[in-house]
Amino acid sequence: MLNIHIRELKSSDDLKIAELIRSTLREFHLDLPGTVYYDSGLDRLSSFYDALPAQRKYFVAADENDEAHGGVGIAEFSGITHCAELQKLYLMDDVKGRGLGKQLVHIAEEFAKHAGYQFLYLETHTNLTIAIRLYEALGFREIEKPDAVVHSTMNRFYIKELTWK
Repeated sequence: MLNIHIRELKSSDDLKIAELIRSTLREFHLDLPGTVYYDSGLDRLSSFYDALPAQRKYFVAADENDEAHGGVGIAEFSGITHCAELQKLYLMDDVKGRGLGKQLVHIAEEFAKHAGYQFLYLETHTNLTIAIRLYEALGFREIEKPDAVVHSTMNRFYIKELTWK
């Protein structure tokens, strides 16, 4: 079994994370316009997250050789006041079922709170049933589609109030 640690995204991870995202979307028949599959910056994620490091971050699940096996991002979301968006949560098959999705979401939530966000928004698709179960188990509640949605093919929208414990 792989030993996995969580670290920040490096530019050397960009293409591997982009391919993981695209292959997962193909697997779930979501390699469609209106999804991240066609985002122009997908192959350069580190440039996006590094541009505003106090507001954005991408966390990578990496093995003992520091190879990326998945990750999750946080960035500002203009559609809701004081809100960040949970972005691009994807994992390779070899690390699924180990609680890493939950761990990555918790790390992303902590970053968002420390960055001053009060809410965490996400968008997903009905085809991604396991992800939906995870989000709902972690306290996200479904909302109507916000006007600021960029990925028009997504059809499920969630929000969570971030609280300090």
